[in-house]
Amino acid sequence: MKNVLDPLTQGQRYPHAALPDFVTSRVERYFHERVQQTWGGGHIMRGRLPGADALHLSSNDYLAIARHPDIINRTADTLYADGNGLLMSAVFLRGDCPLSLFENRLAKCMHAEAGVLCQSGYAANIGLIPAIATAQTPVYLDMMAHMSLWEGVRIAGATAIAFRHNDASHLEQQIARHGQGVVLVDSIYSTNGSVCPLVEFANVCERHACVFVVDESHSLGTHGPHGAGLVVELGLESRVAFRTASLAKAFAGRAGFITAAADFQEYFKYSANPSIFSSTLLPHEFSGLDATLSVIEESDERRTRLAASAAWLRERLTELGYNLNGSESQIIALEAGTEQRTIVLRDALEARGIFGSVFCAPATPRNRALIRLSAHAALTDAELERVVSVCRDIRSEVELDKWPSTRRLGDELSPRRRSRERTEADSAVAA
Repeated sequence: MKNVLDPLTQGQRYPHAALPDFVTSRVERYFHERVQQTWGGGHIMRGRLPGADALHLSSNDYLAIARHPDIINRTADTLYADGNGLLMSAVFLRGDCPLSLFENRLAKCMHAEAGVLCQSGYAANIGLIPAIATAQTPVYLDMMAHMSLWEGVRIAGATAIAFRHNDASHLEQQIARHGQGVVLVDSIYSTNGSVCPLVEFANVCERHACVFVVDESHSLGTHGPHGAGLVVELGLESRVAFRTASLAKAFAGRAGFITAAADFQEYFKYSANPSIFSSTLLPHEFSGLDATLSVIEESDERRTRLAASAAWLRERLTELGYNLNGSESQIIALEAGTEQRTIVLRDALEARGIFGSVFCAPATPRNRALIRLSAHAALTDAELERVVSVCRDIRSEVELDKWPSTRRLGDELSPRRRSRERTEADSAVAA
């Protein structure tokens, strides 16, 4: 299929203010370097339109509850009854309002003393980091930590110090060099589905009295008792200072959350800019999230099905020669490498009705672009077989044997090759 760029706008064009060269040059560079040179005049994010029989593996609705009648009915009832409610910042809310009631309920589910509901997971992270770190605070981040965590460090004016992915020993080396600070990790990494060894990192943080922050966006709802998350599953509640999460994943909504002590909850609400200067959620959103929490708490069968389906899919794709880069979760990445190869992979999958999510720079390092397949609890055995069958059939078409990730597969690397890869990883960290 020809990679044709869909028009960004249609219909009548309206006059707009002329922009100076320092703006237009950036826009022109994007269209020249990425759209024309790299994507061949098309767009890596816009391929085929899904047909009626398309299999969507691009949604973060891991438990397949976005259309659950209990959630839809509660949301609709509140919308009809209250409309959009009072539009204001949450700092003006008082008493047992829907906000505080839901915060208390979700915090209890996560075995936390208190919590703060934010407008998004991004807002939670860019609000939390400046609230706990200053320009003098070393902040240690996994190389693959979510961009919102890196952005929070930038806003705080703190020093960002990267460590190799899931490497607790390298973290400890960095702390020994730079001193006590804040450690930021994801429980499950959104790019490749790898799981953080949280116990190892908790041990390092305790030895050096560091503040441990875990983003549970991709494990809240899918892991732990009643979906309480990976931190609770591992019994680390008292060893992790803060947990953040986007509720746009398993919760199938639009909000973010931070677990904290009760005094920190108060401090954050009246100190963090995203809390002060953004309007609170709307009444029907509170109702929808509250109904969603009830569904999630009762979804053990969905969690079991999700885990089994994802494990089966990972095993079959690994047997076919795909390097899944250590995925242990519902997130499965097919790393084609260059953006050009990723377009070929996208088109091969979509031509056969399989639609995943394209991840490329800045979401991934340059030349490590990929298609992310997100498993969900409603996938049937036949649909899982279909994914595997398609991935089997396209191996030659996408030149799987030429992917850099394929060449990295296995443990048969020579000592010289392992040394070179470690040097490259160290260089990436330093950058």
